[in-house]
Amino acid sequence: FNDAGTKRFGSGWVWLVRTKDGKLDIISTANQDNPMMEGHWPIMGNDVWEHAYYLKYKNVRADYLKAWWNVVNWKEVEKRFK
Repeated sequence: FNDAGTKRFGSGWVWLVRTKDGKLDIISTANQDNPMMEGHWPIMGNDVWEHAYYLKYKNVRADYLKAWWNVVNWKEVEKRFK
């Protein structure tokens, strides 16, 4: 997840999704695109546009993604997974 988010060039999102065939996958999308455009169901997403982290983390997206795990709402993720 962190790797996909760090490698997203420019603005976008990183997602945990249920694919069209029911498997779990981690994908990233550019700009405002989302997994449903490809027929996948989002379970968890993270905004990796600079506006989401620049004030606190400057241009160090990897640090933002590492810290983000401290605020994930796991009950909601579990609900979406089921």
